[in-house]
Amino acid sequence: MILALDQGTSSTKALLVDADGAVRGTAARPLSQSHPGPGRVEQDPEELWASVAGAAADLLAAHPGADIAGVALSTQRESVLAWEAATGEPLSPLLSWQDRRGAAHCAQLAAGDEARKITARTGLPVDPMFSATKAAALLDELDPGRRACRSGRIRVGTVDAWLLRRVTGRDVTELGNASRTQLLDLGTGTYSPYLLDLFGVPRAALPEPTASTGPFGSADGLPGVRAGTPLAAVLADSHAALFAHSAGRTGVVKATYGSGSSVMALAPDAAEGLPAGLARTVAWQLPGERPALALEANIAASGTAVRWAAQLLGTDERTLAALAEGAGDSAAVLVPAFEGLGAPYWDRQAVAVLTGFTQAAPRAGLARAAIESVAFQIAETVALFDRALGPAPALHADGGASANTTLMQLQADLCARPVRVGAHPESSALGAAHLAGLNLGLWTAKELRLRADEATAATTVNPRRDAGWRRERLTHWRDAVRRSRLART
Repeated sequence: MILALDQGTSSTKALLVDADGAVRGTAARPLSQSHPGPGRVEQDPEELWASVAGAAADLLAAHPGADIAGVALSTQRESVLAWEAATGEPLSPLLSWQDRRGAAHCAQLAAGDEARKITARTGLPVDPMFSATKAAALLDELDPGRRACRSGRIRVGTVDAWLLRRVTGRDVTELGNASRTQLLDLGTGTYSPYLLDLFGVPRAALPEPTASTGPFGSADGLPGVRAGTPLAAVLADSHAALFAHSAGRTGVVKATYGSGSSVMALAPDAAEGLPAGLARTVAWQLPGERPALALEANIAASGTAVRWAAQLLGTDERTLAALAEGAGDSAAVLVPAFEGLGAPYWDRQAVAVLTGFTQAAPRAGLARAAIESVAFQIAETVALFDRALGPAPALHADGGASANTTLMQLQADLCARPVRVGAHPESSALGAAHLAGLNLGLWTAKELRLRADEATAATTVNPRRDAGWRRERLTHWRDAVRRSRLART
C-alpha cells in the first residue's frame, strides 16, 4: 500500500491506498491557527509535525498488517517558516498562506515597474499570499544582515521542504511548491537571482528544487514506517488534486474546496493573452519530462467564510449546511473579503461586507449567503478558464465541502455545466498516492486514467436553473463585490 499524507491548513489527513487504487483506511488530526495581530496568521510547526506523525501513527495502528511500499506527501503551499539547517529545528512560527504581513512590501512593489517583471518571471501576481514577502519578513527578524543565511546556518522554505527535512533529512523542495514562493523563474525552473535580490532572500537559505518524484530519500523520520521505505512523491495540495482528477491529461478543470479554494487546469504552452486574474504555476514534474504548467485562480476565503458564519450563529458547519439547504435563494450576499479578495480581482484592500439582509429568517438567510459566497466565487473564476481554454464540459470538484449537495447544486447552476464530484473527497492525498504508485511501478499511467474517469463519474450534479436566473444571481453578487471594493481598508 501507499501511505499518503495531506498536510493542510486545518488538519493533516492520512490515507492508505492499496495496489488496486482503493482507499483502505483514513485518519486525521486537527491543526489550530493563531492570529497574533491584524493580518497575521500563524501555526505552530511542532503542532503541525505532531499532526503529521499522529495521523500516520493512527492509521498504521488501525491497519497493523499494512505493507507500506512508499510514502506520498501533499502539502499546503505558500506557508513559510525558518529552521536550523543542522538540526531541522524550527526557528519561527509557520506563517500561513493567509498571513498578510507582506502587504506593505507588495504595495511598494506594485507601485513601480517591479510587479510586471515579477509576474512575467513567476506567473504570479504580486500578493502577500505568496511566500517571498513572508520569508523576507521572517529573515528581517531572525537574520537582519543575512549572515546566518549566507553561511548556510538558516533555512527558510515551504511546508513540504521542512517536512522533507524532518522525514528524510534532505534539504530539498518539490518544484511545484517552489513555484509558489514567487522566487522561481518558470522559464528556467530555478530560483531567479533578480527575484532573490529584490525580495532579500539569499539563495543559500533555500532548499534545492527537485522533481515531484524526487529522489527524496527514505521516510525514516516518520514514526511507524519501516526503515528504508521510500518517500516516493511530493505534490502541492491543489496540484495533487488536479493530478487525481486528470491523471496528467489536459482539458480537466477542477475546483478544490478548502479553507480557500483553488480552480486549476493544465496550461497551454503559450502564456500570451491570458485573462487577468489567472496565475501560472508549475503543476508537477515527472521523471525525464519538462515541468507541467497549470493555470490557477486562487480564492482566499471559501471554507473560511462558512466557518465564520457558523461561529457567528453559534453553531457548527454541519448545522449551518442544513439551515442553508432549507432556505431558498438568499436576499443577503456575503462577500468574505476578510483579508481582501483573491481571483479574479486580486484586491487586498477590499473588505468583507454583508448586504441585502432582511428580518425574515435571519439564521437561514445568513447560512445560505455563506454557502452561496463559495459558489459565486468559484463561478466567477470558472468563467476565466472558459475564456482562456474554451468552455470545459464539466467542473470537477473535491475537498470537504464537495460533499455538500446544496453547494454542488448551486455550483452546477451558476457554472451552467455538470459538476463531477470525486468519489473520495480527499483528492489531494489521493493524487499524491497516485503519483507515488506510478513512480514505484504499482500501476501504469493508463490505469490511472481509467481510475480517474471511473471516480469522477461516481457523482454528477447537473444544472437545473436557466440563463436568466444565473444572470440575475451573478449580478446580485457582483453588486455586492463592488460595495466591498469601494469600502476598502
